[in-house]
Amino acid sequence: MSPLPLSIVVPCYNEEACLRELHVRLTRAAAAAVGAGYEIVLVNDGSRDRTWEIMRELATGEPRLVAVNLSRNHGHQLALTAGLDLCVGQRILIIDADLQDPPELLSDMMAEMDKQQADVVYAVRRARAGETAFKKGSAKLFYRTLSRLADIDIPRDTGDFRLMSRRALDALLSLPEQARFIRGLVAWIGFRQAPFPYDRAPRHAGETGYPLGKMIRFALDAVTGFSTAPLRFASHVGLGLVGATLVLVIYIVYAFLTGQAIQGWTSLMLVVVVLGTVQMFVLGMIGEYLGRLYIEAKRRPLYIVQEIAGRVGGEPVLGHVATPQGADAIATSETPGGRGSLPSA
Repeated sequence: MSPLPLSIVVPCYNEEACLRELHVRLTRAAAAAVGAGYEIVLVNDGSRDRTWEIMRELATGEPRLVAVNLSRNHGHQLALTAGLDLCVGQRILIIDADLQDPPELLSDMMAEMDKQQADVVYAVRRARAGETAFKKGSAKLFYRTLSRLADIDIPRDTGDFRLMSRRALDALLSLPEQARFIRGLVAWIGFRQAPFPYDRAPRHAGETGYPLGKMIRFALDAVTGFSTAPLRFASHVGLGLVGATLVLVIYIVYAFLTGQAIQGWTSLMLVVVVLGTVQMFVLGMIGEYLGRLYIEAKRRPLYIVQEIAGRVGGEPVLGHVATPQGADAIATSETPGGRGSLPSA
């Protein structure tokens, strides 16, 4: 495979309403930035609409487009990982399919990468048009809470929209964890990283693939993947409760020796409820971390690719295929740069 100057990786879930416009705008932006030296990698994350059919149709008429169909819905972060594993560009643009992140910013982001001599240019949202007050408020709260809890500096108000160099991507792909928070992993690998402020547009069409439940799960993955603060909180609460218990014991002994009646069934029940709540919260957080260890210990592939249509690294493929390196080159989680499982040719 000869390397290309640019790869654009797009995870897609139920994006049939956006795909054709996405393809037009990505093609125009990539041609303006690098001419003909680019590829577009679209990853279908188990969509339930006509997303895959449209992808195959686009790949048939576009030699620079690769369409990847996962075997089921693996989630946004793993679908993105699948596309990053397969792309071959020297620079890689990560963008969502809903066109809230304008592809037309590509040339400016590449210029900023050259100017700053950076390995990562991450887009920072100045404004979020078309989103509810709840979505904006919860996102703001999430990023500020994460920045306080995380053991590394994760930029605020950023998504996965970013431009990366090949060496930064290779470092990212060497990280093996299953519960992936990619914007945090990119921050963890280091290198020189530069912010790129922009205004986020409204969604082009369709509905968001991140309802409240997925957002909560995503937030838990972020916190448990990059911070041990919840576990430290459990220790601090335990020490505080030990001190409070000692004070309470001293008071009980004093009241007994002085003959004072100890009353207050309501206050007793309040103490019991508070202690029970704290215990359940602490056990829940410990369970979250143990669950991550359990998932990692199984060493399953991060994703399974069912089908690829298009040209991977310039080589035409269609149907049920293996990677360009060979049928087994990317089948195990130990293989650097390829943690998924693909069917044999």
